[in-house]
Amino acid sequence: MLRIMATAALLCAVSTPALSAEARRETFGRMPDGTSVEAVTLTNAKGMSVRVMTLGASIQSVMLPGKDGKAVDVAVGYDSLDGYAKDGQFFGATVGRVANRIAKGKFTFDGKDYTTPVNNGANSLHGGTKGFDKVVWTVREVKNGAKASVTMRYVSPDGDMGYPGTLTTDATYALDEQNQLTITYTATTDRPTVVNISNHTYWNLAGPGATAMDHVLTIPAERYTPTDSGSIPLGEHKSVAGTVFDFRQPTPVGARVRDGSDEQVRYARGYDHNWVVAEGVTRDEHLMARLVEPTSGRGFELWSNQPGLQFYSGNFMDGTITGKSGQIYREGDSLVFEPQLFPDTPNQPQFPSVRLDPGKTYRNVMTYKFFTR
Repeated sequence: MLRIMATAALLCAVSTPALSAEARRETFGRMPDGTSVEAVTLTNAKGMSVRVMTLGASIQSVMLPGKDGKAVDVAVGYDSLDGYAKDGQFFGATVGRVANRIAKGKFTFDGKDYTTPVNNGANSLHGGTKGFDKVVWTVREVKNGAKASVTMRYVSPDGDMGYPGTLTTDATYALDEQNQLTITYTATTDRPTVVNISNHTYWNLAGPGATAMDHVLTIPAERYTPTDSGSIPLGEHKSVAGTVFDFRQPTPVGARVRDGSDEQVRYARGYDHNWVVAEGVTRDEHLMARLVEPTSGRGFELWSNQPGLQFYSGNFMDGTITGKSGQIYREGDSLVFEPQLFPDTPNQPQFPSVRLDPGKTYRNVMTYKFFTR
């Protein structure tokens, strides 16, 4: 009997993984007005860690091992709070209330005209001059266990940046023992409004000081939304076949990014476009992109329930920004992937709707499945 019990205990120990993912909460710094900014670091037993800070509910650091076992920071940004407080690059940030661009900062909703501040040429970008990236969120919950997680909240008042309705948004970051980082955004409102929230982390899987143009990218989309010279969609879907936007097969990002014959990449100085991955928001997640850095072997698959993927190739990193460890960020040194609804949707009713009504819950879930090969 003792032998049977011992065997059963051994089998239980083998089949039940240790709940070793941990979350650690600390002070990251203070804003110029004295507001405290916290950071929560999520770690697992495989040597991966993710630090999230309450300014902008932002990813500040992602330490990811390569095939040599060495972990490097693959999230571009700053070492201290000061850079984030001053900079407008959206490093790692939660962007909203409406991510991406709204033409001329104007839209009509339920028969009423609305205006939100312009901050990207003639257009409004990522919620306006004080979007979700520039406010300090509140930590609601921190958990250890099979997944280490943190949930942060921001309540955007009625009229904030010109948008209607009081919007309550939760951002949850969860890291598990399979090196999967899941970001979940949910939002509710007290009156009809428009919502499109995403994450704006800049990635370089090779680590500091390297170009990202050698990263090999796959985007399983047959169409994209071409834009005008101000990056506002023209309202149509265009086939990627035979264009520089065809990433249906693994392709180095830099292979065609400087193709001067394509008007679209000339407009954006590279890629800053929306790929049509699905027809609308789905109940379950689907593959949005796969990225591999050949030398280190680091890579990820990005899954989400959203229909569009905005891919930005770091075109305006012009060497004037000094980031982590004194690194100068140059054009093409990082890549951004934003699962979301389509740009300028409040002005383009043919696109999947950004409308949110009282009693409904907005939900954008995205999972980075990191791997080493």
